[in-house]
Amino acid sequence: MNLIRKIRKVLKWESSPKPDITLNAELYAQLLPFRTPLILIQLCMVFGTIGYMQIEGHSLINAIFQTGYTITTVGFGSLGEGEFSPLGKLFTVTLIIFGYTVFIFAMGVIIDVINKGELKRILKERKMLYRIARLKKHFVICYHNEYAIEVTKQLRQNHIPFIVIDPREDIEAIAVEHKYPYYIKAKPHTEEAMLKAHLSSAKGLITLSDSIADNIALIASVRLFEKEHHIPSAYYIISASESVEDISKLKKLGADTVVSPSKLTAQRITAMAARPDMENLLEQFLYKSDTPLDMEEVYVPKTSWMVLKKLKETHLRDIANVSIIGITKKDGKFMPMPKGDVLIMSESKLLVIGTQKGILYTKGLVKKQEKPEELKYV
Repeated sequence: MNLIRKIRKVLKWESSPKPDITLNAELYAQLLPFRTPLILIQLCMVFGTIGYMQIEGHSLINAIFQTGYTITTVGFGSLGEGEFSPLGKLFTVTLIIFGYTVFIFAMGVIIDVINKGELKRILKERKMLYRIARLKKHFVICYHNEYAIEVTKQLRQNHIPFIVIDPREDIEAIAVEHKYPYYIKAKPHTEEAMLKAHLSSAKGLITLSDSIADNIALIASVRLFEKEHHIPSAYYIISASESVEDISKLKKLGADTVVSPSKLTAQRITAMAARPDMENLLEQFLYKSDTPLDMEEVYVPKTSWMVLKKLKETHLRDIANVSIIGITKKDGKFMPMPKGDVLIMSESKLLVIGTQKGILYTKGLVKKQEKPEELKYV
């Protein structure tokens, strides 16, 4: 089955994931004006075919051909102009006028629909929704501003997929300017926006509005979305707050992390004043994508072979060249710099520091259910 699925994927036989909102109803509403011209063309074809069969005695196929030849006004006489009776010639003239009128009417409808621009907008948004439906473990960034620009730069450098949602009319131009690969024009706190952003497959959400009311509404809406759609794992919500006093308020409402730019600036300046030599160390080794050093949390599943093993028994430093500098337990308690005798519990998170290659290798080791072969040689 896996081989067949891979072959289907290579040959592009697999159907594209369907978004939660397809805009089919909106698209149908835009195409509805084309229905009348199409019906008139069909009636014209039927009328002409029956007329040529009855008046000139043509066969069915010849009557259909002559009718199509005539109503498109490409010329006359394909079946022999001299062979037509006076009544047949009068019928043909009538058919030409009727066909030309239908053609002009159809062109008017097409031009009117195109000039409105709504059809083009819907088709473009529909294409974007189908692209978004392929995303998994992405972040939904709400509201475009200076913070969003910097956040998306970092996410793009670290190859983390994201979607930007903003209600402003020029969001498309903004997305092109700032290289947003996925964007949606909508009010972020609405369920429609969350469905369009494929939130059910997202890893988390980042709300960066300057208004505390927008952030509160969005956090409440996302947590409600979790319950109504029975999302198995809670979203990781990051919020921005201009006021330090609002940090605890946003956390109580459901935000996992609240960032205050003023507080971060103060902390950075204080760190620079207290430890000038350490000024750019964290930025150099943790925030840049081209640095050899990285830090990440690694989740320990229930089925991992590491569960109930001592930290020193894992030999991660020897086989993966990484160090465990912290453990977050299932209840959320954080243990900094754990000793080798500390037991690793299920559903805990290991704070790992090392090379990107070493951390990736560590993730693979943690997921294994049986003791890996590498430990036999340690």
